[in-house]
Amino acid sequence: MSNKKEPMVINEKPGRKLYCLCGKTKNPPYCDGSHETTDVDGPFEMNIESETEVKICTCGQTSNPPFCDGTHQNC
Repeated sequence: MSNKKEPMVINEKPGRKLYCLCGKTKNPPYCDGSHETTDVDGPFEMNIESETEVKICTCGQTSNPPFCDGTHQNC
């Protein structure tokens, strides 16, 4: 993850999403398989049913990965 102090806000379209949890992806916030060289099991998989806004954590301190929970405000 980075030292950013705000989430990545994305207007997601319906479909299967794989969000990176290891912080090494070259295509944030989506998994590109980089976790295979880490001890992270894999991405966070989610099925988006309808177009929606998601806020993805970029500080790495959230208690609800991969989603922002506002923890960055205390970093």
